[in-house]
Amino acid sequence: MTTVDFEPGAAADRATDAILHDTLHGSERGVVVDSPPGAGKSTLVVRAALELAGAGRSLMVVAQTNAQVDDLVLRLAEKDPDLPVGRLHSSDTDPYDKALDDLPQVRTSAKAADLGGLPVVLSTAAKWAHVKVDEPWRHAIVDEAYQMRSDSLLAVAGLFERALFVGDPGQLDPFAIVGSEQWAGLSYDPSASAVSTLLAHNPDLPQHRLPVSWRLPASAAPLVSDAFYPYTPFRSGTDHGDRRLSFAVPSDGSGPDRVIDEAADSGWGLLELPARHTPRTDPEAVRAVATVVRRLLDRGGAATSERSPDPAPLTADRIAVGTAHRDQAAAIRAALTELGVPDVTVDTANRLQGREYDVTVVLHPLSGRPDATAFHLETGRLCVLASRHRHACIVVCRAGVTGLLDDYPSTEPVQLGTLTKFPDGWEANHAVLAHLTEHRVPFHP
Repeated sequence: MTTVDFEPGAAADRATDAILHDTLHGSERGVVVDSPPGAGKSTLVVRAALELAGAGRSLMVVAQTNAQVDDLVLRLAEKDPDLPVGRLHSSDTDPYDKALDDLPQVRTSAKAADLGGLPVVLSTAAKWAHVKVDEPWRHAIVDEAYQMRSDSLLAVAGLFERALFVGDPGQLDPFAIVGSEQWAGLSYDPSASAVSTLLAHNPDLPQHRLPVSWRLPASAAPLVSDAFYPYTPFRSGTDHGDRRLSFAVPSDGSGPDRVIDEAADSGWGLLELPARHTPRTDPEAVRAVATVVRRLLDRGGAATSERSPDPAPLTADRIAVGTAHRDQAAAIRAALTELGVPDVTVDTANRLQGREYDVTVVLHPLSGRPDATAFHLETGRLCVLASRHRHACIVVCRAGVTGLLDDYPSTEPVQLGTLTKFPDGWEANHAVLAHLTEHRVPFHP
C-alpha cells in the first residue's frame, strides 16, 4: 500500500470487518489478530463481544490482569448499558474495581455458576483455570493473547468451542518465575506465548493484523514499526501537524529544557549524559529524569491533537516515566517527591504495557551498564518504553551504548524447533539509538 492511497480510518475499518466476519461466520476454531501499540485492541474486543452477544452466542472473555478485565467490563457497560454482563472474580479482598457495583447490568461473583445464562462473562486467565462447566461457551475472546503463557491457554481451552485471540506481538513475552530452557523447542513449551503455541499446532488459522496505531504520532510510528514490527508494518492514524506540544514558559537554556523543546518539535529527544559505568540506580540519571519531568510541568505544557481543537494542559497524570527495573522506578519516585511532583506515573515496562500518555520520559535500559544482558536486550522491553506516548518521548541515557552493543553482540543460542524473534534486541536497540542520535542534547550535570 502506498503512502498516497493510505487512508487510516478506511484501512482500520476494512481490517475490523474482516476480523469480525471470520469470528462470527468462519468455521475455524480460532482467529488470531496481531495489533501494534495503540491500534484499538480493546475497542475491537468490545465490538466483537457486542456482535457475538447480539448474535445470541454465549461468550467468555479472558484477560490477563484484573485491571484489564475491569476496564473491558466498564467499556462494555458504556457501549451497551442494557447488556447483562458477568464479572467472575477471585475470593481475595477487593478483587475487582468497586465502580462495577454502581452498574445495575453487571453481576459480580466468585462462582461461575452464579453467572450462568448471562450473555457475556469476563475474568482473568488465572480464575478461568479453576472453572468447570458441563457445557462449554460457544465463543471466547482472549485479550492480550501474546502475554498469556501456553500452559494458561491449555488450562482454559476446554471451556469454549471457538476463540478470537487479540494481542500485540511486539510487547514483552509472557512472564515465568522459573527457567524455561529445558522446554525450548518442544511443542508443549509451557512458557511460550499462547499464540505462538496455537499457531505452531494450527498453522492454517486465519490471521489478521490491525494496520493503524491511533496512539503513536506520525513522528513515532515509522521508527517503532521498522524497529519492532518489520514484517507486520503499521502506520499512524494521524499526520505530521495533527498534534502539537507547546509551552507557555520559554526554555532556560538547560539540557533538560533543550531536550524538552527538541521532543516537542520532533517527537523524540535524547538527553545524553557523559559515558560512565554506574550503579543501576545511577544518581545523576535519576535526577536528570526527575528534572525533565519537573520542567515539563513548570513550563505550562499544552497538547493539541485531533481529539479536540482546544489545547489540553499537560498535567501530571498525562506524563509517565518508564524504567527497566523496579529499584530504578523507586529511586525516580523518591527524586520526584523531593522536587514536589507526587502524581506522575513511574513504573517498569512490564507495568506500563497497555497504557497511554501524552509524554513519556524513559531511562534507557542500557544506560551506564558495563554489559548487555538478555534481560536488557529483550526487544519487547524497549518496544513498550518507546510506544506509550501520543506526543513525545524523551530518553535519558549515558553515552557509549552503541559501543556497548558492539562489544556484546547478540549471542543467544538458536534452539531447534523455536521461532526466532526478529528483530532481536541488539538490532532493535541499534535502530532506536541511530534515530535518537538525530535528536541528541548533551548534558553535563
